[in-house]
Amino acid sequence: MIKVIHIVPDLERGGGQQVAINILRSMDRSRFEPVVVTLFGRSGAPIEERLEEEGIPVIYLGKHLGIDLRMFWQLYRVLRDLHADVVHTHLYCLRYALPAVIALRGRIAAIHTIHNVAQREVGAIDRRIYRFAFNHAGVLPVAIADAVQASSKQVYGVAGPVIPNGIALSTYQAENARHASRARHNIGTDEVLFVSVGRLYSQKNHDLLLDALALAVQKTANIRCLIVGDGARAAELKAKAEALSLQNAVQFLGHRSDIPEILAGADVGVLSSAWEGNPLCVMEMMASGTPVIATAVGGVPELIDGGAGILVQPGDVQGFADAICRLVSDREARERMGGVAARIAQQRFSTESMTKRYEELYVSRVSDKAPCTSLAALGD
Repeated sequence: MIKVIHIVPDLERGGGQQVAINILRSMDRSRFEPVVVTLFGRSGAPIEERLEEEGIPVIYLGKHLGIDLRMFWQLYRVLRDLHADVVHTHLYCLRYALPAVIALRGRIAAIHTIHNVAQREVGAIDRRIYRFAFNHAGVLPVAIADAVQASSKQVYGVAGPVIPNGIALSTYQAENARHASRARHNIGTDEVLFVSVGRLYSQKNHDLLLDALALAVQKTANIRCLIVGDGARAAELKAKAEALSLQNAVQFLGHRSDIPEILAGADVGVLSSAWEGNPLCVMEMMASGTPVIATAVGGVPELIDGGAGILVQPGDVQGFADAICRLVSDREARERMGGVAARIAQQRFSTESMTKRYEELYVSRVSDKAPCTSLAALGD
C-alpha cells in the first residue's frame, strides 16, 4: 500500500484544490492510501465532510495569514509520523513542504503539480525555491498542459511530464435540465445565454468580457450573461457593468455550488483570462456540450482545438465582441461547436484518466526515490 499525502492551502473551490480532490476521491484504494493536508483550518466547505465520509483523512494545520514558519515543522512532523511514501504539493504549498522533503530524503518521493504557467503560479522568491526543488531536491514537476510544460522549462530549466486535468464528466451531463436552469435565472427562450465561471481576480480579466459585451449589445439585444464567482474585484466589476449600462444583460451570481445546473442552461461559455494553465471551467463547459469563446492563453488552445469554440487573442475586445455576435446570430454554429466540445470532453477530460496517470507516476517515483543535493545549490 502506497500512502500518498496531498498538500493544499485549503479545500475551498479553486482549480488546484479541485484537481487534488478529484485525484484523492478516485484513487484505487486497494493500492493507495490517500490523505489530504490543508495548511489552513476548517472552512466549512461541504467537501471537507464529504472527504471524511469517504474515508479520506483530512489534516488541518491552522496556518496564520501571511508567512507562517510553524508550517515547516508541522509538515515535517505529519509526513514523518504518517510514514508517507509520496508527498504531492499544489500551488504555493511546496515552499512549506520542501524542508520536510529534504529532511526525509530517500524516504519520501515528492511531486508538485504546476497549475498555471510558471511565470504566474508563484512569486519571484518562490520561483527561486521551486527551481532548487526541481533541480536539486528531487521534486518532480508535473505540468497540466503542454504550454505549462514549456513555461516550466523556461523558468525552472526542467520540464517534467504532462498530465492534463480531469473532471467528473457525468456531473456535467444533466439531461432535460436546460429549461429549469434558464427559468431559475429568468432567461427568455429567445435570449442567448453566456456563462462565465471564475474567480473575480485580475487573472480572469473580466474587464475584457464586460467591454466586449458592451459592444455586442449595441448590435443585438438578446444577450444575457451570468458571471459565476467571487473575489477581490467583485464590487469594482459590478460598478463597471453598471457604468457600461449592462444591468439588463449581466448578472453576477457570486460563489455557487450548482455550476453544472447553471451550465445546463448555457448557450455559450466564455473565458476572458489574461493568463491560464489548463482551466477546469473550460472543461466543464465543454462537458456540458457548450461551445466556448476564450482567450488563447496557456493551455486553453489545447482544450478547444478541433472546432469546440472560438479563440481570441488576449486583450482583443473587438475580437471577443465579434465572436459573441457571431454565436448569437448563428444557432447552427453553436450547436455544431457544442457537439464537438462534448465529444472532446468525453475522449480527453475524465478524472479516471488523469488519476491513473498520477497513480503510475506515484508507483514509479516510490521505486526510484531521488536523493537531493546540498542546500548550497539554492544559490544556483
